[in-house]
Formats: sequence, structure tokens, C-alpha cells
Amino acid sequence: MYRIVPWFFIFNMLATSANAQLVYDTPESVGLSTVYIESNVDSIMLHAIHQKAFPGAQLLVAKHGKVIFHKAYGFHTYDSIQNVTKNDIYDLASVTKITGPLPALMKLYEERKLDLDAPFSNYWPSWKNRKDKKDITLRELLAHQAGMESYIVFLNEVLEKGNPKHRFIKTKSKRHYSNQVYKDIYVKNKFKKKVFRKIKRSNVSDEKTYVYSGLASLIYPTLIENITGEQYESYLNTHFFSPLGCDVLGYNPMKKGFKNKVVLTELDSVFRKDYVKGYVHDENAALLGGVSGNAGLFSTALDMAKYMQMLLQKGSYNGKQYFKSSTIEEFTRIQYPLNDNRRGLGFDKPLIGNDTLSIKKAYPAPQVSSKSFGHSGFTGTFVWADPEHELVFIFLSNRVYPSRTHRNIYNLNIRPKLQQVFYTSPLPGETLTNN
Repeated sequence: MYRIVPWFFIFNMLATSANAQLVYDTPESVGLSTVYIESNVDSIMLHAIHQKAFPGAQLLVAKHGKVIFHKAYGFHTYDSIQNVTKNDIYDLASVTKITGPLPALMKLYEERKLDLDAPFSNYWPSWKNRKDKKDITLRELLAHQAGMESYIVFLNEVLEKGNPKHRFIKTKSKRHYSNQVYKDIYVKNKFKKKVFRKIKRSNVSDEKTYVYSGLASLIYPTLIENITGEQYESYLNTHFFSPLGCDVLGYNPMKKGFKNKVVLTELDSVFRKDYVKGYVHDENAALLGGVSGNAGLFSTALDMAKYMQMLLQKGSYNGKQYFKSSTIEEFTRIQYPLNDNRRGLGFDKPLIGNDTLSIKKAYPAPQVSSKSFGHSGFTGTFVWADPEHELVFIFLSNRVYPSRTHRNIYNLNIRPKLQQVFYTSPLPGETLTNN
């Protein structure tokens, strides 16, 4: 079967500028059906909330540079007190990896200050005397092909029998304890050096197979500061977030006085002894003062859509060129397909052979193109861009409320199902004809 598309939809799509700024419009403006989309998305979302995949969520979808769907569902918590609204702020978790350090690394790559295939130890000298790390490249690290350990629980370093070690943790900000972890919790400033030391001494597998690892992401912000001579957060704001018009996207929102509501995450019964809200959920990022490359960014759906739309438009947004198109293409292509590794450079990609899989086994939706890319976050976030279909998909939730044991977001395959709706929507007045 094929679709006969009305000429005015084709004209409308071709008229969209590659440098465009996102605007709000209807699904019909890009040839999709509001009734089909809303009925299906509502059904999936309400079922997910009923099954406690998350207490609430929001979804923003843009196609051909137009926000055609943006809707909030449910509540911040299961007590149904605070409604989710479209300008709520969410903890992005690992979506930070492609939104924080990655654009900075891409820019430094363009400026030839970083070589993807040179030893990373050229830029991080402490690895030069480590036999298992001195030859690892940035390309291998970004594609999770370096053999690094997947994770180190640094929280174990600051706790003893469940209580904070006084030499690392204080209840008030002091001269050498200015990195705030949470209300009345401050970590020693030099704890970062301990983190770097343990990463340096961590094991590396002899087999170069795909293992997702966030360890190098803990290093990237300091690496970026060393190369640029600029403070990491300031660098991101100056070069990316501020010119994109991302007013909220950033670290530590509780310190910035936003009027937007911040959605809380998990009840931390181990360290912070509270429902975590406005401070990063990830403990490793928290111990770095909330500013890290593996987690720590917070955002609204619209801010994330602007960033992903820029990437989809090959590095251009609202008349400003942030990256060369060749840089976008290099970082968003699969790097090691022969190693059964679907990853790009930093970016996640569809499963290899994803288009042949059912919705139950696909990641993400089986209809996405092989050129699409994005990332997911542990807190229940998911962002994806598909250049072939000119579609940006932003899903924000706090699935870790009240605890990370809630896994129905995965069991019910919620995000791929939602994404699929925008690929299967009928055209208004379409005619289906047999081949």
C-alpha cells in the first residue's frame, strides 16, 4: 500500500526552512491527524499512569519544524496534588550526556582541539602511565567501545555503615566544602580528584566489546575546562543554551529561582533521606556538586526540543549555525556496526535491524529511520530526532518515583509505543491504494 499525499502538504513541508525556529501548529499542518494522535497517545499515557509506570509525564513532538503535539498528563506524585504542566522542569539523567558535554566536545573536534582517534591520554595525561588506558581513543569512549567498567558507586566512598564520613561530608558550606549535594549536605571540593583517581585505576576489559559506560562522562567537564580555559557551565550557556533560547536548560535549577515547578524524583532512603527535588537524582553527579557529564542537567520539554531540532537541522537553528553538517553526520552515525554496537559518538541509535522487529522488541519504534538518534535517561526521560522524517520526540517523566524499582515504563514499552503513533498516523483525507 502507498499513500497519495495531497499537494498542499508537500508544498507546506518543502517550504519549511532548514534554519527555522520551532513554532506551534496542528498535526494537520504537516499531514497528520489530530484525532488519531490524541486518542492513541491519551490511551497509552493513561494506561501507563494506571499501571504506575510513572505518576505523570509530558510529551512534545515536532515535525517539519512545527510543534504539533505538546501535552501533560497526570501528577508529580501519586497523591494527585500537583498536576503536571507543560513548563515543568525535569531531571534529564543520562540525556545530560548528549546535551551537556557532547556539544562542547563536538565543537572542540571542529576546532581541531580534539582528535577522535588520538589517544585520550593526550588530553588526559594521568592515563598515560596506565597500560590499559593509555591507548584508548575518544571515539572508543564516546561509542562505549573502550572496555571501561559501566559504573562505579562513589557513594560508597563517603558513607560508613550508612552514615556520612565527616572528612568528606559537612552539613554547612565551608571553605573546602562548597559543592552542594543536597539541602544541608556539602561534599569536599577535592572529592572530584578521588573520583578521577578511581576511574584511572578502574578495570578495562581486554575484549573491545560494547559495554555502556558513564565513567568518561564524569571526566569530560573538567577536560572541557582544561582545553577551553572557560568554566564548563558558562561555556555551555555561552555557546549553546543561551543562543538557542533554552531559558531553563542547565544544572542545579533550585539555585536559579525559576517560577516553573520542578518535578521530584526518588525517595532517597540511603543518603539524602528525603524526596529528591531540584537536585540531581544520580548520586555520582550529586557528589560532584550536581555538575557532571553523566547526569545533572534539568530542562523543560520545549528547551530540549530546541536543542534536538538544531541537531536535526544539521547544526542550524533560527539562522545560527552551531555545527557543520559533516560534524552532525559523523557523531550520529553508527561507529562500530561490525561489533554489534549500535552507538554513535555519544548518541544512542536504533537497534541494528530495528525496522524488522515488532514493537515489543524494537528500540525505539521500529518505524524510525536508521539515521535517527537520541538518548534515554534513568529517571524516565527520552529524546529522539529523526532527520529522514524531520521528527523530534521529547518525553519527560519521573518514573523513579517513589523508587527506581518501578520499571513498567520498560515492561510496557511506553516510549516506543508513543513514538510509533506519529509514524502511523493517517493523513487527513488520504486515499490508500494497493500496489
